[in-house]
Order: sequence, then C-alpha cells, then structure tokens
Amino acid sequence: MQEVCRQIADFFIAHGIPHWLVVFVISLFPILECRLGMFTAIVVLGMNPFVGFVISFLGNILPIPFILLLINKIFEWLKKIPHINKPIIWLEEKTLKKKDKIDKYGIWGLLLFVAIPLPGTGAWTGALLASLLHLDRKKSFGVIAIGVFIAGLIITILSLVGVAVFN
Repeated sequence: MQEVCRQIADFFIAHGIPHWLVVFVISLFPILECRLGMFTAIVVLGMNPFVGFVISFLGNILPIPFILLLINKIFEWLKKIPHINKPIIWLEEKTLKKKDKIDKYGIWGLLLFVAIPLPGTGAWTGALLASLLHLDRKKSFGVIAIGVFIAGLIITILSLVGVAVFN
C-alpha cells in the first residue's frame, strides 16, 4: 500500500501540487477517503500528524453534504439513461445490503459503519446509505463527521505505530 500511495503522491507532486493539497485530494475520493489521505500524509510524505489529520478530515468531509442533499435526485436522473442505469442500480443494491447495520443500531450503526476503517465502509458509503434510507440529513452529517474523525484517529495511530516500528 505504501508504494501505491507513493506513486499517487509522486504523480501530484511532479505536477507542482503541494503536499497538503495531495493529502486533501486523496481524501476527497471515495474508497480512498481520509484513511489513505492520513496514511499518505504521515507515512509517505512525513507530514506533521496533526496537520495531516486536519487536512484529510476536511477533504473527506467536504463532499458529504452534497451526497446527502443530491444523490437521490442524481441517481433517479441517471437511472433514466440507458447503459448508465445498470451500474447505478447495482450500487444502490450493494449499498442497501449494508442497511441491516443501520436498522439494528439506528444512527449509532451509521456511526460505527463510518468510524471503523474497513473496506466498503466510510463517509461516502455512509452518506449514500443515509440518503437511500432517507435518514435525517443534519443528524446523518453530524454522525458521519464524528465517524470520519474516529476513523482518522485510528488511521493516525496505526500510521504512527507503523512508522515507529518500521523505521
């Protein structure tokens, strides 16, 4: 994973992008999110962990209000377009398979879903899930922000331990 992060960071840096913006951009993307942003900041770029944490948190949380507000309308529109509708329906179905965690634990399930840094979880999927389940947007945003904060702390600690152990 370190090599992939290094290649991504080197690509951006070669084009004159400063380190802080590399971390921010990585953290914006689904799947990568603050988890890879934090790892890149600390392990690959050697940034101050606090600065890396703040930048990756902000990058990860920035798209969430837009997802919560617009994704249902965007999906409805995209489902009307041939050949694009199938991946959208697949994504909805795949996301809704995770709804049992939310049904069982309510808003706390959403928090755990976002906070535990495992593949297939995170702010983007949590926001999509909250939107598809028509959860309260304000509450969902707050819970997702707390989840991103917790996930960021976990990755920060793991990254710092990894740097200490492997250096």
